[in-house]
Amino acid sequence: MDYALRLGRRALGTTAENPNVGCVIVKDGVVAGIGWTMPGGRPHAETVALGMAGGRARGATAYVTLEPCAHHGRTGPCAEALLGAGVTRVVTALTDPDPRVSGGGHAMLRAAGVACETGLMAEEASRDMAGFLTRIRLQRPQVILKLAVSADGKIAAGPGQRTSISGPEANARVHLLRAQCNAILVGMGTVLADDPELTCRLPGLEARSPRPFVLGGAGHLPPASRLARRGVEVVEGPLPGLLADLGRRGLNTLLVEGGARAARSFLEAGLVDLFLLIQSPVTLGAGGVDMLAGLSLDQALQPFALSGQEMLGGDRLSVYEARP
Repeated sequence: MDYALRLGRRALGTTAENPNVGCVIVKDGVVAGIGWTMPGGRPHAETVALGMAGGRARGATAYVTLEPCAHHGRTGPCAEALLGAGVTRVVTALTDPDPRVSGGGHAMLRAAGVACETGLMAEEASRDMAGFLTRIRLQRPQVILKLAVSADGKIAAGPGQRTSISGPEANARVHLLRAQCNAILVGMGTVLADDPELTCRLPGLEARSPRPFVLGGAGHLPPASRLARRGVEVVEGPLPGLLADLGRRGLNTLLVEGGARAARSFLEAGLVDLFLLIQSPVTLGAGGVDMLAGLSLDQALQPFALSGQEMLGGDRLSVYEARP
């Protein structure tokens, strides 16, 4: 199952509205086939793994990070494909909360005499597929807030000034995060100050840049800005309704990269699921732009629990998860 989870992580940000599933098929203690959800969400991980396994799938065990689907969509049910291939045991991490599945895949397999077990490494799978699970359960994308701040809590040297704060290791991590998210959003102030591209610039992953959005008035987007040339969509209105709309579009994960007012708005609305704080040893001084537009970090972190920390060069990354 650990192998299946690692395979599923390869698909983060690429599966459209579908979950990033991994599958490993084992026969007589030997891996016979592997697969993960392909770009756009098709084919599913089970189909890919069965294709690799071929005849060796008969009598094998399939380890799948999410319950195989049991409904007819653009493709046939994965539960039927497993049955047709002769798999005799299926081990899953999670039951699919999608009402079109929700236990139906397990029931179909058990009715055909296949041994089914679920719950193996469920916590890890829930974390890996948090975007999909959030969209199904809350009808909105998972919101990941990322901020890079100076040692004195600033995000820029002054209003309207583009300021480099974090080092190359932290920047590389951020670009990997972009590649793993469906969409990215910044406030209009960030566009005016930084003229960002919001793309993934890691070699080989450029095509996995998230879909860009700008929060603010449509009339203020400079037509010559990089985001305007990318065809960015400017969105407005109350955040809950905005996120519900993105959820209806099938977006599983939204990365919010600032600026200060946008970050504060999402935090005060209680709509941040994961808060990634990159703290630099650099000091910007009293003239710098406050990281959360007047909201203290202590206040902002009250609904969160620290889930991990690591050093990225000279910068410290702290990961906070929203408490249930």
